[in-house]
Amino acid sequence: MLRNGLLLGLFALICTALVAAVNLMTKETIVEQQQQQLMNILHQIIPDTLHDNELSQTCTLLHAPESLGTTRPLPAYIAMKNGQPVGLAIEAVAPDGYNGEIQLIVGVRNDGTVLGVQTLSQQETPGLGDKIDSHKSNWVKSFAGMVYNSQNDKKWHVKKDGGDIDQFTGATITPRAFTKALRNALRYFEANKAAIYRQPLNCEVSK
Repeated sequence: MLRNGLLLGLFALICTALVAAVNLMTKETIVEQQQQQLMNILHQIIPDTLHDNELSQTCTLLHAPESLGTTRPLPAYIAMKNGQPVGLAIEAVAPDGYNGEIQLIVGVRNDGTVLGVQTLSQQETPGLGDKIDSHKSNWVKSFAGMVYNSQNDKKWHVKKDGGDIDQFTGATITPRAFTKALRNALRYFEANKAAIYRQPLNCEVSK
């Protein structure tokens, strides 16, 4: 019995060591893949013609729990043209998705025009709420070209709540939570863009 126990313990130790070794060897590759994925998304939501800087190198962390939906600092990427900020890609969280948090990112010009939106992570119901994923439907693309300002705030709700945003048949909670998070992030940007642009560039991903 003791011998079997020692063998089992040794086997568990070897397996743990192997997992740790694989994790260590692939860590750098995983980080590179994540950064490449981020770059792809940033180029999708902020057109290259709008800026002349490398977006991932102009990242600043924002801490605004009430507006961005989380107590965690979230990154924002400043688009620059001839040394001047022209827009921003800002991350936000919808904490009240049907199956938990939805993380999203929105590209917006200084005048409030939405350039693009992407869902970064979600756990919504397949076939219903997961239409917020651009691989499942074009719903998030419908925001591109819309303009947010405090005067048209009421438009930025789903139609069931009196706004202009389409909801999904049988799944209103998800688009409602997503739209709310998007609306709050745009409102925050409108009210704080000057202060955001003055912040230091301090995201780890930019290193």
